[in-house]
Amino acid sequence: MKFNMKSLVVAAALVAAGAANAADLTLTPGASITDQGWTVSGLSGSGTLSFSPLLLEALVAGSVAVAGVEPADVQVVGGLLDGYYESVKAAAPITALTGSFDGTTVSVNKVATAGGALQTSYADDFTNSGGSLEIKNLTVDLGAKMVYADLVGGNGVGSVNNVALWNIGTITGPTSLEAVEDTITVKNTLSNLSITDGAFALFIQSLGILEGGYGVLQSISDYGTIESSITVTAAKVTPAVPEPSTYALMGLGLVGISLVARRRAK
Repeated sequence: MKFNMKSLVVAAALVAAGAANAADLTLTPGASITDQGWTVSGLSGSGTLSFSPLLLEALVAGSVAVAGVEPADVQVVGGLLDGYYESVKAAAPITALTGSFDGTTVSVNKVATAGGALQTSYADDFTNSGGSLEIKNLTVDLGAKMVYADLVGGNGVGSVNNVALWNIGTITGPTSLEAVEDTITVKNTLSNLSITDGAFALFIQSLGILEGGYGVLQSISDYGTIESSITVTAAKVTPAVPEPSTYALMGLGLVGISLVARRRAK
């Protein structure tokens, strides 16, 4: 039987194309991924959500207090006792980075964080009947320009996971980078976060918002900005050098293949 070299070349090309279009890979802190001759490790960083001025005003109008959900760190300037919020920022650690690698370029698709913020509303004749809403474990889908989150709400809402929370208006900063042997830090800003209809309904129910406060929340076109800083370390993989015995076995194998091919050709 004669070998069809053209078929072999086509098959090799298909295998190479399959390697270049590998499935998405997910890196977590303390772990490493090896793919197409590279190893990536040392994932660290955080994503910080800054509440918008419109949202801060709504929190005061709705008598809503803000606290942190570990391991996120929430910094609040002002509060209900002060009658205003100057700023609210929630910094959450990065827990996973998902992306694809074609051998030269890494394209980041998703970023996940842990922890978040707890909002507690207090009974008010004008705005609400009291309630609570925990927003935590955000996942940013850069391709869909969407932020997902786990919610734990009062007033019968309970736990609802992977809720489509905010649409991302603008993404600034690189979402792909060339593979280089170095420790790399990438910074991005996600701005003009607008709430989805489904998440808005859960906000209203969880916090016990009445008609007076409903209009206030509905008027918020921008919920805030997320700034992320992510660091990874990339290195080329050094191929293992075969032992002399391995070379000998390879030589015997090639001789055997040659003899079989010669017999079939006769």
